[in-house]
Amino acid sequence: MHVPATLVRGGTSKCWLFDQSALPTTVDTTAQDLEGLLVNAYGAADPVQLDGVGGATPTTSKAAVVRASDAPGIDVDYLFGQVGIGVRRVEWGSNCGNCATAIALWAVARGLVPVTGDRTRVVLRNTNTGAVLEAEVDTTGGRVHEFGTRTVPGTRAGGVAVGLTFLDPAGRTTGSVTPTGRALDELAFDGQPAAATMVDAGAPMVLLDAAGIGLSAVESLAEMRDLVAPLREVRHAASLRMGLSRPGDAPDDAVPKVGIVGAPAAYRTSLGDEVAAEDYDVSVRMLSMNAPHPAIGLTSAVGVAVAALLDGSVVRAATGPVLRIGTPAGVVAVTCRDVVGSRPRRVTVERAARILCEADLLVPDPLPA
Repeated sequence: MHVPATLVRGGTSKCWLFDQSALPTTVDTTAQDLEGLLVNAYGAADPVQLDGVGGATPTTSKAAVVRASDAPGIDVDYLFGQVGIGVRRVEWGSNCGNCATAIALWAVARGLVPVTGDRTRVVLRNTNTGAVLEAEVDTTGGRVHEFGTRTVPGTRAGGVAVGLTFLDPAGRTTGSVTPTGRALDELAFDGQPAAATMVDAGAPMVLLDAAGIGLSAVESLAEMRDLVAPLREVRHAASLRMGLSRPGDAPDDAVPKVGIVGAPAAYRTSLGDEVAAEDYDVSVRMLSMNAPHPAIGLTSAVGVAVAALLDGSVVRAATGPVLRIGTPAGVVAVTCRDVVGSRPRRVTVERAARILCEADLLVPDPLPA
């Protein structure tokens, strides 16, 4: 089966984008049919995804099926899939801001959204969660750019500048910014009690107070690998508390996002840059599926910023519209605007994207039942 697709880097992720209108007529756009397509295209059953186009890491095994939206005020609808690595499965329960960044550039390059001067606005809707995002793509000179100089923490490569704003991000999945009704709860981490904040903003997530469990939240990626198993247990327990799953359900490793937060401290990034404690406001280490995230997902960055607005949460940070988050890749700045109580109407992160290739994927057929 021949399937056209575009590989785009968005921020610190790579995402294969599939134009829904160009999919083979034999592929239904239901999740079941799309799951079979993606599992075979990515070689998902193979832990190294050698016989497929997957990148064999959580940040490079992503996909989105995109179409022009027929909803008023929305330019593009997209269904995001986190393709399994070593399992024949796709997680459909979450959103990805880095992939939304990629989709915004792709939509302008494809002509789904006409160029409007030096900046082109794209409004996107994630159909998995209902999240609405607004992207501002650099189209300086009134044209689409193939290359750019904007960099983001986690890579020294430049890309086309894209500002990504999450609109009314709180409570999109559960209906509440604090699904348990509290800013502070207690969960078990490796057999010991841990202070936790469960928040639904950007994506549902659970954040643990690092100091209370003997950690710093400036752990290296290697040190974080030893914490994957207990953090997965926290994720699954939080899923029940947040109403995202029921007893007996198969564990979901896409949501809620899970991580640890702590006070600023000096550390060295994965690229070898030195970061001083005064350079940022809160240290964060997150998982991406079942591996340490090399930076931070944008939906997680939004959640951390909103949690910082909640009185009594585990996120202890300087107050102000801009929250500087220390991640393994460097400092990511998140801006909250139009804040009503603890609910910002607009949360913005500056990103970069680049279209890497247009491809005709040869996907094994038949698709799995």
